[in-house]
Amino acid sequence: MPPVGIHYKKSLQTTGKEYKEVHDWLDNDPSKKAERHDITKIYEYGKEIEEKYGKEALQQYIEHIHDDVKAKFKHIEEDMHKAISDTLQYFGIKRD
Repeated sequence: MPPVGIHYKKSLQTTGKEYKEVHDWLDNDPSKKAERHDITKIYEYGKEIEEKYGKEALQQYIEHIHDDVKAKFKHIEEDMHKAISDTLQYFGIKRD
């Protein structure tokens, strides 16, 4: 997943603000990081973020989750392709 600084930069580019409070809340507490990235809690957490920081912060929260999901699945896809390639090569099948 992108480092928190990448999230700051993206928010700054799209809104003119870094929204550090939102991104730090999501990423900087290892004991709660997975819970705060739980997509089934977007409504609950989103409501809290909107009440505390406003609608634009809510959008940044959703984009943060979106970017992390996208990065995670990209990583999984790359790992899967490498595993398939390695397995085919092991059995003498070369892939171009």
